[in-house]
Parts: sequence; structure tokens; C-alpha cells
Amino acid sequence: MGDAGIVRNRAKIEGAVLSARAWLEVMDKGPGFSKLLWDFVDGRPKINHYRSTKQVPAETAISRAMSKELSQRGFKFCGPTIVYAFMQAVGIVNDHLVSCHRYQAVQQHGAQP
Repeated sequence: MGDAGIVRNRAKIEGAVLSARAWLEVMDKGPGFSKLLWDFVDGRPKINHYRSTKQVPAETAISRAMSKELSQRGFKFCGPTIVYAFMQAVGIVNDHLVSCHRYQAVQQHGAQP
């Protein structure tokens, strides 16, 4: 808590520890973290066809379900908006606009579970 270079919020520090323990549990006794998450999209990236950033949601039914599952497994600070941003970051969902120069490449070579 005294290190100014890291998060100093006790709840977030404790949440990170609890989430790490939950991750170990999923890896040791569950399906594995990757499989757990990719199963929400049947192992295939969800490709969206948005034309405007106004169309891109902050959360979806899938991110809400994933968030609920993670929370039930002991993960902390994993609400549906954070989970959806994670899904975008790792390629579970492709929200590149169709006008984006990366849209086609990501669609053709999307993330693999």
C-alpha cells in the first residue's frame, strides 16, 4: 500500500489476490481459463459489422453472462463492461468498424481459442 507506483486501494489489491486464486482454481480444477471464456462464443470470435462507434455496445448479454460466471467463481472487479472490453482486447469479439483498415484482416485471421 505504500508503493506509489501501484494501485493502493486495499479493496482492489485484495480483489487482485482473490482473482488470482480464482484463476488458479479454474486452471487446476476447472476447464481452464481460455476454454471457460471461449465457450461463451462456441470457440469462435464474434464478428460484428458496426459502421459507427455509436453502435458499439459497452456490454452485451454474453459479457453479462461471462461476468456472472467469473463472479460466481470468485473473480473480483469483473463487471460486464470490463469483461466486454477484455473480450474486445483478446479477440473474442471483433468490434472494428467495417471502415477500419484492420477490419478485414481481423475477420479473416481472428483470434483462435
